[in-house]
Amino acid sequence: MLLLLNGRIAGISGIVGRLLQGGNPAQNIPFVVGLVLGPLLFTVIFDRFPSVTVAATWPTIIVAGLLVGLGTRMGAGCTSGHGIVGIARHSPRSIVATAIFLISGMATATFMGVYQ
Repeated sequence: MLLLLNGRIAGISGIVGRLLQGGNPAQNIPFVVGLVLGPLLFTVIFDRFPSVTVAATWPTIIVAGLLVGLGTRMGAGCTSGHGIVGIARHSPRSIVATAIFLISGMATATFMGVYQ
């Protein structure tokens, strides 16, 4: 819908980046608010908050978040931009980026011992 109505793709890192850099808030704020309201709406409908368990320490989570942010800048987009929108548009750059995301994720999970 964002592409059809506004001519922009729904890449989270780009939308949040534009918002933080002082981009047009009228275009960016509703999208970010929707991301926050989604779990709250889930809670109202199903009478429980979505459960997520993360088996990592806070320093690991912070470093991981910083690395993801660095990767989105280096890769010119995030998983939602490349993996969902870019592949749907048959973008070669997005196909390569998504393959790298998947391979990196599997290697990291293996290295961190997730499969034990």
